[in-house]
Amino acid sequence: MACFQRTSPTVKKILLNLLSAKRPREIDHQFYEFGSVEYRIQVFSSDPDHVLLSITTLLKSQGVSQADSLPYHAMHGLYFDMVEVVQPPKEGYQLTLKIDITKMPQRKDDCIRVVTKISSVQAVLLSSQLKEMLWHLFSLDNSRLMFKRIKLVYHPREPFYIIWQPYKITVIFPMRFQDNSDVVIATTLFQELRYVAYSGSYTKAPPCSWSPIPPAELSGASFKDLSTNGGFVSFDIFSRHIEDSKLDKTVWNLLNFYAFIKSYLKCTRGFIQRRMHKRMESLSEVLQKAGISRNELLDKNAPRNICLTKTKKFSMSIILKQRCGFFARNIKIAHS
Repeated sequence: MACFQRTSPTVKKILLNLLSAKRPREIDHQFYEFGSVEYRIQVFSSDPDHVLLSITTLLKSQGVSQADSLPYHAMHGLYFDMVEVVQPPKEGYQLTLKIDITKMPQRKDDCIRVVTKISSVQAVLLSSQLKEMLWHLFSLDNSRLMFKRIKLVYHPREPFYIIWQPYKITVIFPMRFQDNSDVVIATTLFQELRYVAYSGSYTKAPPCSWSPIPPAELSGASFKDLSTNGGFVSFDIFSRHIEDSKLDKTVWNLLNFYAFIKSYLKCTRGFIQRRMHKRMESLSEVLQKAGISRNELLDKNAPRNICLTKTKKFSMSIILKQRCGFFARNIKIAHS
């Protein structure tokens, strides 16, 4: 699951186009975003004043009821009075919203604000289940849930685990990479995160740890989930991390951890390539200057070298004969 944005850009664009259209039109758009979120937007000619927005994810969980993950209670009242939660949702989808476009604000800024809010439905859907787990951290019987493990799969290749422990929840991310260079960059980052977690500036953040081998909390997990080349990153979530508005931020950061790592790897590779390119340019300039200096030196010494070369070709006797002939000719000219 790769998403940093809470708002779906495609949903926002389609809704704004529908609102700005002079004539109502029938549409049926089906598309995917973030690799695991499926949308379908429909407007029927028989009811042009309403837009049906259906959404589903590839969410699969072990140890939690799928019905509990649907955020119906979170949807009611969240999108003003122009949005209605359709029950049951469209076949094949987890959630369907019915949007009354006649109740949209007339002012452009207010309309964009409402559409942006509606377009963030995928963030609510993705975060609802994890938010419920963290919210009930201390409200449930911890002795019964102690060391209970739940596997969350928002993307087939990016599962992670939630483990209830005394007075905290541990979130564990198995890390897998395709390139060996990515493994080196990522493991270096994980070790830095582990050290930074103990510094004074980040004591309020969830403690982070990294291990190249599976932690004890994953004992009994499938071999496939434990087979990694980047180790395991763990975060400890305490009650202070879910107080008031911190809950939404904590959940969103956890859901986007894989996306953050991918973005970090991409930026780091780009940075390394730019540095290497600059070093190559600097080295080329040095070699070019060295080549110019050498050519200038060769040009300056070229006549001397030629003379020396010609001189070496003649023996001493030949040189004496040439000199004697030169003097003899001068004597003849002087006496003529």
